[in-house]
Amino acid sequence: MDQSREGGLLAWQFRIYADGHRDRRNLAVHAVTVPLFVAGSCAVGLAPFIGPWLLFFAVPAVALPLVLQGRGHRLESNRPEPFRGPGDFVARIFVEQWVTFPRYVLSGGLSRAWRARGTAAERPRPT
Repeated sequence: MDQSREGGLLAWQFRIYADGHRDRRNLAVHAVTVPLFVAGSCAVGLAPFIGPWLLFFAVPAVALPLVLQGRGHRLESNRPEPFRGPGDFVARIFVEQWVTFPRYVLSGGLSRAWRARGTAAERPRPT
């Protein structure tokens, strides 16, 4: 994997994204959980203005996608780069959810990966 992050976080993450998002199960998890994360993070930001009760829904909407996506990444043959620390974790997660995954979908990457791969169990084994 590319640890240099040449071009910055956005360019680096998008450059390596397809390599770590090929398994259909992981793609399906991301397709469902990224919108949930985005909605949850918006709700966290709105909670001070609307009311603290909103956090009851917002926090799980942010946390659940992180857990499910982490499990989805275990299905991939190319695992994500280790995080460099807490700040890197937050930055990479927010960039992935808000920018990189939507960009991946809009650029056709998700549909190409869906058509090309399948699950590890469906892929032919090398002989």
